[in-house]
Amino acid sequence: MADPNVGQVVASVWEVLMTDKPTDSIFSSQGLLYLLNEEGFKETAAGGRLFECSVLYAVNTTFKSYSELETLDTTRIDVFDAARYDQKIVAGTIVFSDLELVRNQVANRKFDILEQKLENGKMSHGEALNTQLYSNGSGNGGKDFDGLAKIISSTPTTGVVGGIDAGTFTFWRNRQNSGTTGSTPFANLRSALTTTINQCSLGGVDAYPTGIVMDRASFEGYESLLVAVERITREGGKATGGDVGFLNRAIEVKGIPAIYDESCPAGTAYVINNKFLKVFYLKGAYAKMKEIVEPANQLSGVYRVFTFGNMGALARRHLGVVTSIT
Repeated sequence: MADPNVGQVVASVWEVLMTDKPTDSIFSSQGLLYLLNEEGFKETAAGGRLFECSVLYAVNTTFKSYSELETLDTTRIDVFDAARYDQKIVAGTIVFSDLELVRNQVANRKFDILEQKLENGKMSHGEALNTQLYSNGSGNGGKDFDGLAKIISSTPTTGVVGGIDAGTFTFWRNRQNSGTTGSTPFANLRSALTTTINQCSLGGVDAYPTGIVMDRASFEGYESLLVAVERITREGGKATGGDVGFLNRAIEVKGIPAIYDESCPAGTAYVINNKFLKVFYLKGAYAKMKEIVEPANQLSGVYRVFTFGNMGALARRHLGVVTSIT
């Protein structure tokens, strides 16, 4: 006959718990944050209403050749200005009920639900921030962080970044090249990356890019251009193991570490330098978790996590993008 409810096995035998906490099955690599963080990418500000970066944008043209007693040019040449970035907010809440906590007492819990909710909240905050850092800043009514789509534009001769119009001022344009291929897939990717890297650096030595982040298809396309590495170790004439291909962490382009990020737009590779690409934030307000709030009319608690900041560039000429990769 049918079981009255859950059945004899469920009623008589406990489950065997094989993990001590939930296993992540949802979050992305957050590769951009990882790559930027290799040498530090955050700049803090102790208050203020905007993030401002001083810019040296012109050459002093009074320097030239003169005759012995010729009057020197004493024209005052303006060479400084500033880029300004708005302060924006990425935030969220972590909510739990008193009933959840009471049910989750040590004797009968599978894992600490509050601890894991807080961990999930931190990862969710990072996921939201990483995703927005690829945007153009117009999302959610302009409340999203300015991201790579704006700062390292696919149309660098247009647009205003930090209050400076790239259509007017050529010094404020990032580098951009096409990775489009005619017949052979990814045949132009290597040359496009090489050109972009060289354009972003000075003499191929100074201001050298610190990382490259691309979508997975482009990453695998570049990987397919590399010479395969195979290693087979033998003991007593028998193969004991093999290592075929490149480890992802070992892939480099002209000595620059290259990774893929699930949030990166398709057919795109960003060439970045974390000395010139920064996430600015107000002091004490990067992934900050506030003390618990307990509503007066509810048996629950709320934690709040937030970042007050924005992404900005100190010099866009050292940043580049390869677009339309095929």
